[in-house]
Amino acid sequence: MTPEEKVGQLFMIEVAGRDAVRVSEDAAALNRERYGVDTPAEVVRRYRPGGVIYFSARGDDNLGAPGQIARLSDGLQQVSRDTSGLPLIISVDQEGGAVSRLPTPPATEQPGAMALGATWSTADARRSHEITAAELEACGITADHAPVADVNVNPANPVIGVRSFGASPRAVSAFVRAAVEGLHLGGVAATAKHFPGHGDTDTDSHVGLPRITHSRAQLDAIDLPPFRAAVAAGVDLIMTAHISVPALDPSGVPATMSHAVVTGLLREELGFDGLIVTDALDMRGASGQYPPDRAAVTALAAGVDMLVLSPDLPRAYTAVLDAVRSGRIPTSRLDASVVRVLSHKISRGLFAAASDPDRAERVVGAPEFRSAVAAITSRSTTLVKNDGGALPVRTGAHEVLVTGADSPAVARLAASFRSRGHTVTALDAGAAPGPAVIEEAVGQARSAALVVVATNGPGAAQADLVRALLAASSPVVVVGVRTPYDINRFPGAPVYLATYGNGATALDRAVGVVLGEHGPSGRLPVSVPVADDPSRTLFPVGHGLRLPGR
Repeated sequence: MTPEEKVGQLFMIEVAGRDAVRVSEDAAALNRERYGVDTPAEVVRRYRPGGVIYFSARGDDNLGAPGQIARLSDGLQQVSRDTSGLPLIISVDQEGGAVSRLPTPPATEQPGAMALGATWSTADARRSHEITAAELEACGITADHAPVADVNVNPANPVIGVRSFGASPRAVSAFVRAAVEGLHLGGVAATAKHFPGHGDTDTDSHVGLPRITHSRAQLDAIDLPPFRAAVAAGVDLIMTAHISVPALDPSGVPATMSHAVVTGLLREELGFDGLIVTDALDMRGASGQYPPDRAAVTALAAGVDMLVLSPDLPRAYTAVLDAVRSGRIPTSRLDASVVRVLSHKISRGLFAAASDPDRAERVVGAPEFRSAVAAITSRSTTLVKNDGGALPVRTGAHEVLVTGADSPAVARLAASFRSRGHTVTALDAGAAPGPAVIEEAVGQARSAALVVVATNGPGAAQADLVRALLAASSPVVVVGVRTPYDINRFPGAPVYLATYGNGATALDRAVGVVLGEHGPSGRLPVSVPVADDPSRTLFPVGHGLRLPGR
């Protein structure tokens, strides 16, 4: 291979458009702005990248119907093989729950990691990920950037939260192993992220550089066990985090740029011999300190194998090539990463990879997949609080007010009540309900037999809405549709259900619990602290109530 071909293999890029050669004017303009050419095929021919990552909400819009995705994958693979003789790693962030790229429907609506953690069933996690992988594989996607291996020990974490399996390192390790096994059973590569652990931060690395203050002993006890479990399970890729961890590297550089973290800890101490890939290099945790050319060269020098989403690919590619030619990146260092990339492609069978659009249409969202995942999701619903046995509500049809700060959740909860014959008023309170909206909700609540309010995370206005409804009406059922921590902002609420997501299946199950159609079986995978004294616990890990008589 020429140096140019080798350097191309180090990049995992994004392309705009739903077809390799025929794209919309908007997609062509985006490709032209980024790469100087119009189509995904031309981008691949020019840069000969090692991989492509699909998106559905970055202006790229790669993901439509299953058959379309399969045709795009096949077209890109053909272009890559014709150009360089090498296949592509085609990847996507399909974690389930909050981070799901494939359109649903037709793709099966998967629960997120924390919902799976609430089932306390690694068998459920394995099956969920196996189904995810089967649908991805049918679309020609070869690698999933999942599972999240972060242990969410910080309730204020703005970027991980429900993307984590929980707060217990032992439990998260077991679920990570099950997820890796499931993805492999379904036929795609797995990625453990975000190394060395993004679970205890109150900063989002998309917008800044978080600082993890754990000691080395704490890292060994809390953050690293899930990654060790992933390595033991044969995980294919590990994604680095744009976080500063002084206990591992006192210089304070992001882990992605740290030789001590990437090579010293992950490669040498943990013994990982697969592909080390960066988190997106266009995130501020990386780009805030490192311009595209410096970021690419520094990450490779640290020991990373593949550079994901360099924000200026032409500049980053040229910088790496210049560093190789000048000797700043030794040929041996370049070749080591290229060999790992090619070894991955051989071991995953990518040289023979082909996608069948008709098969993709049959596999994605297959009835047996939807049925299995609905059952798994139903086992995650957690009844955190039920003072006085307020649930179930059994008195026949109701005038129901459904309100809250999560628009999809309000709509889906309302639809579930209506499907059961109830008269429903749905009031979308907005992300930060103001006094006028709260007053309207209180007025509606006074004439309702049942009030259901959805909350979706921190926010004083949401708590004000809940408190106002509690003062004005009874019964009030609060449904936490993201992380389960919301209850600590209004601990006087008599009823609190946690669904760990706002998907239709999860919310329909919550309505069924409210009405006594079935009992909840989930248990908290995290502890809920007292809001004004985090050293005290309001509800512990493993807490979960059952309905009376069930």
